[in-house]
Amino acid sequence: MSSSIPTSTRPLAFPIFSIIAGVIGWFASFELLTEYVKTLQNPGYIPNCAVSVLVTCGPNMGSWQGSVFGFTNTLLGIAAFMAPIIVGVALLAGATFAPWFWRLYQLGLLGGVFGVFWLAYQSIFSLGTLCPWCMVVWTVVIPLWWVTLFRPYANGDIPVTESTRRLFERMLSWTWVIVLICYVVIAFAAQLHLNWFAEFARL
Repeated sequence: MSSSIPTSTRPLAFPIFSIIAGVIGWFASFELLTEYVKTLQNPGYIPNCAVSVLVTCGPNMGSWQGSVFGFTNTLLGIAAFMAPIIVGVALLAGATFAPWFWRLYQLGLLGGVFGVFWLAYQSIFSLGTLCPWCMVVWTVVIPLWWVTLFRPYANGDIPVTESTRRLFERMLSWTWVIVLICYVVIAFAAQLHLNWFAEFARL
């Protein structure tokens, strides 16, 4: 009489990455919200992200860009970053999602990454500041978007032809390069317009 113990083939890397990215983004959004509330309560309060004239979040929080929908953007972050946390936990628990869910999730992340690039542009070229907590949000949203764009097609969560699936598999394997390029483009723009290397050298 023999018995076999079933082995789990459940992927762990993506759900763990999703949870960690979501927690980091949520924490950064929460910190921005608490600092924003403190500045409302005390106009003379200096936020904990006010490192220098260039590296600070005060101008961003007080600008119209920081409240695009009439309320602070940090509320959107606190709500939105619950999604990757919940998705990651659900996947670890063995949940599977329908193709329509992944497409809807991708759409939400598309809005998030669009907001990140728009806010990065506004920070560099309009406000002339680099918000530390904002940059933490940028850092996690960009890989979340690219990985989630390719992965559902690569592993069959969204059915496609075999040749298309293999294409997305290759694209998924190069995600780190695409993410790095995004980081470099933002850093290069900030260096050209704000000379942040010199600023950090003085800190």
